[in-house]
Amino acid sequence: MTALVAQFAVCAKPDILAGASEGRIVAKHILIVGAGQAGFQTALSLRQGGWRGALTLIGDEPHAPYQRPPLSKTYLAGELGQERLFFRPPPFYAEQTIDLITDAPVDAVQPDAKEVQLADGRRIAYDALVLATGSQPRQIETGAPLHGLHRLADSDKLRTRLGKKHRWAIIGGGYIGLEAAATAVKAGVSVQVLEAAPRLLARVTAPPLSEFFFAQHRAAGVELRCDAAVEEVAASASKTASTDTHTVRLADGSRLKADTVLLAIGIRPNTSLAEAAGLEVEDGIVIDAAGRTSAPHIYACGDCTRQHHPLYERRVRLESVQNAIAQAKLVAASLLGQTPRPPPVPWFWSDQYQLKLQIAGLSQGYTQCVPRGRADSGSFALFYFHGPRLIACDAVNRPAEFMMSQRLIAARAAPDPRQLADESSAPKSWL
Repeated sequence: MTALVAQFAVCAKPDILAGASEGRIVAKHILIVGAGQAGFQTALSLRQGGWRGALTLIGDEPHAPYQRPPLSKTYLAGELGQERLFFRPPPFYAEQTIDLITDAPVDAVQPDAKEVQLADGRRIAYDALVLATGSQPRQIETGAPLHGLHRLADSDKLRTRLGKKHRWAIIGGGYIGLEAAATAVKAGVSVQVLEAAPRLLARVTAPPLSEFFFAQHRAAGVELRCDAAVEEVAASASKTASTDTHTVRLADGSRLKADTVLLAIGIRPNTSLAEAAGLEVEDGIVIDAAGRTSAPHIYACGDCTRQHHPLYERRVRLESVQNAIAQAKLVAASLLGQTPRPPPVPWFWSDQYQLKLQIAGLSQGYTQCVPRGRADSGSFALFYFHGPRLIACDAVNRPAEFMMSQRLIAARAAPDPRQLADESSAPKSWL
């Protein structure tokens, strides 16, 4: 983190929340904007860490904080009830004296006045502010409204469109699009996935994994088209059904019909508040090793941030539950006057059908991809090297390889690729 520490040298002194000598907490009010995974975890970690001052958590949805990964999987399928989505039951916030304000979009942050302004005109002052504003789905210009799958309300709408009489077109062959496709086709929906890139998951993984998931979805009955850029979606009222019929026109001139069109082409960070407040933004709110932004007394965490990662020696913006939790704990530690821990190895996961994909590290820029096991067995791993060093691993139904890869990546290890490829070599022996 040395680059960012130097950049934010003006903030290198102990924060106002901790006494310079005795470490006591002296602030009166910590305000958290954003009630997703990162915002909730920040509030929880502050209380668990001993913060007893005023604590406010603001969210722009009408719900208490909830987990998002099930929205494209078990919740969408109706296998998980809504009450199980929430991180804590409603009484938790009163018991922990956390002032939870829901359905309250924030219009502006005013660093000089140390206050935020809500859309309804209310102003809330703070001693320290945490921006956990998350992300929003990327959009395309079309002639008809499209479904998203980013919030609870999105999943609720799509749940009503599961069934054998429905036809879905999913624009985007990334993790969310593929998870939704797996859920929908299992419910009897006719599903087409349209990916503009030459292969699925092209931005995040190597061709062997793309080919594997292509084959899995095709075997399950999903129709997949790559190199399929969407130019227009038009809706027309159906005379025989309760929903509109959509016509999707592709760049090659072909057309397809669908009752439901789901847009899943990735997300972008919610940085508008930070930009308007004059904070440094670079496809994410830039934060230092302690989670501090370029403005005094303002921190940030989660999908909305970009931070230097020492393992990869560059700034990265990570879209994951793991990163949201890790950065929230980092910010809470900083506010409590504690020494923040360095960021862990990034990791991600995706559940599709009976397959659990676990990803350790970041594979971008790899120079060698080493397979272990056969993809057609449904259990294999791909190891990504940059020069001699292991930088990432994709593991399909291979938890031992995933966990050992995390340790090797964290240690900046340079294991023998032949040993990792050798099925007779147990992962526990790699260290």
